[in-house]
Amino acid sequence: MRPLQIAACLALAIAAHSPAASAQQAAGNAETGRGLTYTCVGCHGIEGYKNAYPHYHVPRIGGQSTEYLVNALTEYRNGTRKHPTMEVQAQSFSDQDIADIAAFLSGLTK
Repeated sequence: MRPLQIAACLALAIAAHSPAASAQQAAGNAETGRGLTYTCVGCHGIEGYKNAYPHYHVPRIGGQSTEYLVNALTEYRNGTRKHPTMEVQAQSFSDQDIADIAAFLSGLTK
């Protein structure tokens, strides 16, 4: 095998085992995700809610795409997306938890 081919194979193997890749590959279970989102409702499920950061808008997460939700929660967990509350919440989630949460929330319409 040529050095370039070896490098390409190695890069693919590393990418396949990265946290973001494994989170995207996990199949989510919406029913399990329903139980994991009980704390999310405290901020994201209350119409017009203002949190402790008055200049920070609490976004509606129900109906967001699965890919967006997985990426956001993974980034909060890894500390690459910043928000104190969300970072703490996401640190307790496994890749499967994130996939389950995303499966449930992406199916909500209101």
